[in-house]
Amino acid sequence: MRPSDVLRRATRYLDAHGVESPRETAEVLLQRVLETDRAGLYSRSEGLSSAEAKSFGRALCRRCTGEPVQHVTGRQQFRRLELEVRPGVFVPRPETETLAEIGLTAVDDVRDPVVVDVGTGTGAVALSIKDERSGASVWAIDISPLARDLARRNADRLGLDVTVVQGDLLGPLPGDLVGTVDLIVSNPPYVAPDVYDSLPVEVRADPELALLGGTDVHRRLVEDSPRWLRPGGALVVEIGDDQGEEVTAMFVGGGFQEVRVLPDLAGRDRVVTGRRG
Repeated sequence: MRPSDVLRRATRYLDAHGVESPRETAEVLLQRVLETDRAGLYSRSEGLSSAEAKSFGRALCRRCTGEPVQHVTGRQQFRRLELEVRPGVFVPRPETETLAEIGLTAVDDVRDPVVVDVGTGTGAVALSIKDERSGASVWAIDISPLARDLARRNADRLGLDVTVVQGDLLGPLPGDLVGTVDLIVSNPPYVAPDVYDSLPVEVRADPELALLGGTDVHRRLVEDSPRWLRPGGALVVEIGDDQGEEVTAMFVGGGFQEVRVLPDLAGRDRVVTGRRG
């Protein structure tokens, strides 16, 4: 059976099980099984081997039980990078690419900026900034040892020199960075506990530590960041789409200037940014 026929059947199977974007999901899973890209998938004329068919069938079953497609493939694309992902570590979402973009813009006029990514997870934001600003000195922090280890593996595999450390918020930074940081960027846990149960099952597959928090971590970052930022240094944080007003008030109350709420590509409030006075 040709890959195009396999994809048609797989799409119907995923759709019958209520999987979102069934065609795209089937393509991603089959690309992973065949170790090819989309062009290679559609240019392939030979059918699947018995082992490939069994592997693809297992992947489909895992996705239909609610396992995120990224956990099935072990990979996630983020900006220019393909990241390794794994259960127990937050899977970076497309909307967080907006956070990375705004962070990069915040230091666009700074030569060799010092950047700190708080709650790095897979290392997505920190590694993207290093990838696109090779002269930057980048620190990546996560409280989870699983995330720390995965971010280090991604950095090593991609050949990107990022310092990855474990700890709570900015606590692990060395004292000689006080007052020298150009950018602190963070995608903190911001889901409110009262909406957690309504999240899709694939979202709840991520660790609660990386999801639940409301605006508590935003508040702590606003309180702690001025000590580390140089005058004019930027704090850039991701938010839930209903948290813009609350987090903006935190920034203003914390003495930050040029405070703005910026949207993601879907037009939803996604990032709050401000500069130390």
